[in-house]
Amino acid sequence: MAGPAAGRPRLAVWKFASCDGCQLTLLDCEDELLSVAAEVDIAYFLEASSAVGSGPYDLSLVEGSITTPDDLRRIQHVRRVSKRLVTIGACATAGGIQALRDFADVREFASIVYARPDYIATLERSTPISAHVPVDFELRGCPIDKRQLLEVISAFLAGRRPFVPAHSVCVECKARGNVCVMVAHGTPCLGPVTQAGCGALCPAFNRGCYGCFGPMESPNARALNAQLRELGMSTPELVRVYRTFNATEEPFRQAAEEAEEAEETESDT
Repeated sequence: MAGPAAGRPRLAVWKFASCDGCQLTLLDCEDELLSVAAEVDIAYFLEASSAVGSGPYDLSLVEGSITTPDDLRRIQHVRRVSKRLVTIGACATAGGIQALRDFADVREFASIVYARPDYIATLERSTPISAHVPVDFELRGCPIDKRQLLEVISAFLAGRRPFVPAHSVCVECKARGNVCVMVAHGTPCLGPVTQAGCGALCPAFNRGCYGCFGPMESPNARALNAQLRELGMSTPELVRVYRTFNATEEPFRQAAEEAEEAEETESDT
């Protein structure tokens, strides 16, 4: 990686608890990444280079959730040395798949998985970056969409707010000409409550949306739950579809809890 370029904004990319998929999305930009590299000094990006440029940084992209005491200390340092901080992906914006441990006993998990769990230093919960430091923008997805990522980087370079749509996947389905999988085939789908971003990838192949991009701006999960029950989904199945990539996002967490409460009420009566 070349040395710092005078006058160019300095970009850093950080990893916390995650699978690296969102960082790979940046690398997968290929030709577009060359254009980005021409406009910024990529000062810190261990997924791409072992070269380490010290801060401060004009823009930091952060992937992953906070799951250990060391993570907590490190994200506070990243915030201090970053003029702007953008979280990328479901782990960074909602705690990710690893946040499923929030619904169980993490100590019990550690005792089962590790021969010496007393060596494991972990927090009780897997939390998004915004739970610990101020965040300038959250880019959702598991993984994120490269077009949206390029829009976010371009927007911050230009000093404007990124334009990332807040409407549902259903809008993308209509734009793509997809037949609604729930209406046509009775396939359960989270598209009506999920934010757009994937290009309606799963419904285009006659599969229901899995909610990879988290809740859209104003989701009506209660109405969707009623429809999903009509399609034959049981309460455990309803809870499971919400507890995946974005389980701790408030609308999805609440939808799962309301499904459980409805079953308890019915059993009591």
